[in-house]
Amino acid sequence: MKSIILMTGARLLLVLMLVFSVFMLLRGHNEPGGGFIGGLIGATAFIVQAIAAGAADARRVLRVSPEALAVVGLGIALASGLWAGVFAEPPFTGQWYWVGGDSYETSAFSLNTVLVFDVGVYLVVLGSVLSLALSLEEEV
Repeated sequence: MKSIILMTGARLLLVLMLVFSVFMLLRGHNEPGGGFIGGLIGATAFIVQAIAAGAADARRVLRVSPEALAVVGLGIALASGLWAGVFAEPPFTGQWYWVGGDSYETSAFSLNTVLVFDVGVYLVVLGSVLSLALSLEEEV
């Protein structure tokens, strides 16, 4: 039985949980959080949507195959790890690019391969957990 109250609440929770998952992803390098926990929170948002409106609706809202998300995330994580080889350093050595300065104190912000790796982990966790959960939901 589909409840209109649950479906409306699930839509609101979906948005709030996705915003919080991105917050956790971006916060993760210097404080608790990161790609893994952000991906779990994001997957939970879509699982709540699947419980409220069905797996087909959750897949429609996601718009991308969960398996494709996991594969793309794995590629991003691997590429960020191998980027250090361009600078003759061991794989998965963090590379930092300071924008507007030459150090943490003087730059406006930094671009780094650690964040790119976290984005890859986020997508792998989101895709793999959703693939499993939506497959189980479709069986019920």
